[in-house]
Amino acid sequence: MSAHRTPRRTVRLNPTRIGIYTLLILFALLFLIPVYVLVVSSLKTFAEVQDLSRLWSPPTGLHLESFRAAWWGIPEKGLRGLSQNLLNSVYLTVPATILSSMLGSLNGYILSKWRFRGANVLFPLMLFGMFIPYQSILIPLTQTLAAIHLGGTIWGLILVHVVYGIPITTLIFRNYYAEVPTDLVEAARIDGANILGVYWRVLFPLSVPGFVVVIIWQFTNIWNEFLFAVSILQKPDVQPITVALRNLAGSQIQEWNMIMAGTLIAAVPTLLIYIIMGRYFIRGLLAGSVKG
Repeated sequence: MSAHRTPRRTVRLNPTRIGIYTLLILFALLFLIPVYVLVVSSLKTFAEVQDLSRLWSPPTGLHLESFRAAWWGIPEKGLRGLSQNLLNSVYLTVPATILSSMLGSLNGYILSKWRFRGANVLFPLMLFGMFIPYQSILIPLTQTLAAIHLGGTIWGLILVHVVYGIPITTLIFRNYYAEVPTDLVEAARIDGANILGVYWRVLFPLSVPGFVVVIIWQFTNIWNEFLFAVSILQKPDVQPITVALRNLAGSQIQEWNMIMAGTLIAAVPTLLIYIIMGRYFIRGLLAGSVKG
C-alpha cells in the first residue's frame, strides 16, 4: 500500500499586499529615523555630538552623563535640570486629566440619558469650544486668571486645561453612553435611584473603556502642551517640562546630547501611558462607534 501523501499547499504572493507592506515599512523607517538620531545622540559625549560627520554613527559607549546633566542641570554653566519641571508636569497633568475626565463623563451621561429642553442646542455650543484657537484667547485668558488670583500658578493652568478638555471628553462619553441600553437607566430609576445614583451605580461601572480613551487623550495633550504653559507660567520654578526643554534648547550653551536626553526624559511618561493602556485605546474608541 502506498503511503497517503498530504498535498502541498502552495503559497501565492499577492503583489498588492507586498506593495502595501513595503510602503508601510518604508513609512515606519522614515518615522523612526528621528527617534534613532534622538536616542544615539543622547548616549554620546559632547565631543561626539559636535562632530556632525558622526551624526548617524552609534555612540562609542554607553555614556549616561547627558541624562544626569539633563536631570540635575549644570550649575557652573547656568543650566537648570529638569527634575523639578518633571514634577510640575505631574502636578499639572494628573489633576487636570482626572477632573476633565470626570466632568466629561457627567456631561456625557446627562446629554445622552437625561433629555431636557435645549440639550440639542447646548451640545453643539459645547463642541464649538474644540475649534477655538488657543492664540485667540490668550490675552483675555491671562487677564481672567489674574482677576481670580490664579495667574502664574499651576492651579490656574489646571483650570484652563479642564475647561478646554470638556468639549472632547463630553463628546467621547456621550457617544459611549448612547450605546448603553436605556432600560438599565429606567430600571435604576424605578428602584428609586436619583440622577447621581443612576450614574454611580449603573453608568460609572461600565465606563472603563471610555475612561481609558479619555485619560490617554487628555494626559498626552496636557503633558505635551506648550503655548498655555509658556504664556501663563512665567517663573521657572513652576513651569512644566515642555517649557523647561525650550529654555534648555534656547540657552547659549548648546549641549545637544543633554537636550536629546532631556527630550527622552520628557517623553517617558506618555510612552508609559501608551504601553500600559494602549491596547485598550482602540477598543474603547470603537466601543461607542457602532450601533446595534
